Amino acid sequence: MERDQLADFLRRRRKAIRPADVGLADGPRRRTTGLRREEVAMLAGMSVDYVVRLEQGRSSQPSTQLLGSLARALRLSDDERDHLFHLAGHHPPPADGVARLARAGLIRMLDLLGDTPAMVLSDLGEVLAQNRAAALLAGDRGGFSGDLRYPVYRWFADPASRAVVAPEEREGYGRHLVADLRAAVGRRSGDPTVAGLVDRLRTASTDFRRLWDEHEVAVRRADRKTLLHPRVGRMVMECETLVTPDQGQQLLVLTPADSETRERLELLRVLGSQEFSTGVTGTPTR
Repeated sequence: MERDQLADFLRRRRKAIRPADVGLADGPRRRTTGLRREEVAMLAGMSVDYVVRLEQGRSSQPSTQLLGSLARALRLSDDERDHLFHLAGHHPPPADGVARLARAGLIRMLDLLGDTPAMVLSDLGEVLAQNRAAALLAGDRGGFSGDLRYPVYRWFADPASRAVVAPEEREGYGRHLVADLRAAVGRRSGDPTVAGLVDRLRTASTDFRRLWDEHEVAVRRADRKTLLHPRVGRMVMECETLVTPDQGQQLLVLTPADSETRERLELLRVLGSQEFSTGVTGTPTR
């Protein structure tokens, strides 16, 4: 670990980012060039004290998970992210691990979408990054570990996760998840990550085995989903998925399908803003 070089790199990257680049207001009293340490800590989901120690070259060695969070918060390019890992004394993630770090360009698109809910997903549906609007709509999806990272696993292994989807759409949604996983298996033939996930799902769920054996294959590009939000009620969302050329990551954009949903989404933003101003965080049920 090259502490001094790591500290210098982090300071320079923090000062090179404008608040507007990460969706923050650039107020008239701002004296700091770039982001404040508090803002980096908030974006990366870590303590301000640890960010300070990193920038002063007196921290313990950061984990690869923490480095991934810092790379997203600082909007690092792929090359900059790999450099960050090297300075911290880690090898950059291998091919499968790299796919689990959202690309800098896609994170910038999240910022540009503003109040439109959007997420960056892996090809297995894991949420790699999401904007604040998406967190208000669907909850903070970044805290899962193990197989729970994958929505297809949560759907079949934890039936309680289905509560946010309208009952009349649950069978179809489950079929979409399985068909999408089938397509990923075809793209990643021989990949133990995908094969192991399928084996564990077959063991965990008779519903999954039934649908898997039907051998339906489809990559979701556009969809309409009815969400049952615990705070504002029923919301009908248009879901548009944009896929990177190597099909490793996806940008999912959700827009209201009718005027009633548009009004409820606006109410959700207001409720979220009120909580933010009082220091209270309310995460909808996943």
